[in-house]
Amino acid sequence: MKKIFRKIHLWLSVPFGLIITLVCFSGAMLVFENEVNEWSRRDLYYVETVKESPLPMDKLLEKVATTLPDSVSVTGVSISSDPGRAYQVSLSKPRRASLYVDQYTGEVKGKSERSGFFMFMFRMHRWLLDSMNPGNEGIFWGKMIVGVSTLLLVFVLISGIVIWWPRTRKALKNSLTITATKGWRRFWYDLHVAGGMYALIFLLAMALTGLTWSFPWYRTAFYKVLGVEVQQRSAQGHEQKSDAQKGDTKPAVHREKKPFAYWQEVYDKLSRQNPEYKQISISSGTASVSFNRFGNQRASDRYSFNTDNGEFTETSLYQHQDKSGKIRGWIYSVHVGNWGGMFTRILTFIAALLGAALPLTGYYLWIKKLINCTVLN
Repeated sequence: MKKIFRKIHLWLSVPFGLIITLVCFSGAMLVFENEVNEWSRRDLYYVETVKESPLPMDKLLEKVATTLPDSVSVTGVSISSDPGRAYQVSLSKPRRASLYVDQYTGEVKGKSERSGFFMFMFRMHRWLLDSMNPGNEGIFWGKMIVGVSTLLLVFVLISGIVIWWPRTRKALKNSLTITATKGWRRFWYDLHVAGGMYALIFLLAMALTGLTWSFPWYRTAFYKVLGVEVQQRSAQGHEQKSDAQKGDTKPAVHREKKPFAYWQEVYDKLSRQNPEYKQISISSGTASVSFNRFGNQRASDRYSFNTDNGEFTETSLYQHQDKSGKIRGWIYSVHVGNWGGMFTRILTFIAALLGAALPLTGYYLWIKKLINCTVLN
């Protein structure tokens, strides 16, 4: 039986190993993207001086609006519980555009945008630097290859368990030990076996959740296993639909005489009701509150309010929201490793690096074996 699994492990790893290395390494680089950005661009994300109180929100956002082109409008604002963090102001276009603004002075500090390094890593992680054809026509080869490689990684990991799972406790202890004093071949062998064992659970979790972005059929099956029915549509299409829906509300902002008139009032109410909030986001007629908690990091309480008087018309607490939305947030949180705070993010980072090393150590051992066989023959 082990011979069959050895062949499966080898012949799935050899053609796709380098792709798995690139996907895992780029994923590891993205784990601490926010921290690196905030460290390198602190002037963008934080205000210079924290004053007693920020400017009224309507005046602040109207001041920001005057700096924008006529075709661009303010669509929302996100406010951190940290008074030293700048407000993030969302714009109508381009897609997902936003600015960071000093809430005490009204100074526009700069645009929110991915650095060249992290954009490169993101495109590598998702699409192997490929781009979708204009009009979304044809096969998105980069996304397809990443998806297939990730699916095969699951089988490689499972076959690895069968091959190297020890029969005794002593053998298990030995297989989890990395020795650096018995030559390079032994070191790479130990790193391959022990590294795979240590990273196994995290790599499986990242692979199984990551596949939901690669294949609609897998996403449907994954949700169904968890008891949720979803429509067969791509994530990209869903995002486009959501953006279109948001776009339907943007012209209304221009028609209102005071589009931000009650945003400050809404924020004040929500901050009083939720003193332990992490972030409050407000747009025309809607608001959300997120918290510093373990688990689903996209969890938030949602509110609707009357734009004419600022009164709340509907409240949707996270605990009462539909299961589908919760699962989407959990999938993302497990995939990026932030469900357990900094501790699980560090473990995810290490596991992703080990995942990138496994194919390389495997290639080394395989080539070494081929050379030895050739010499003996």
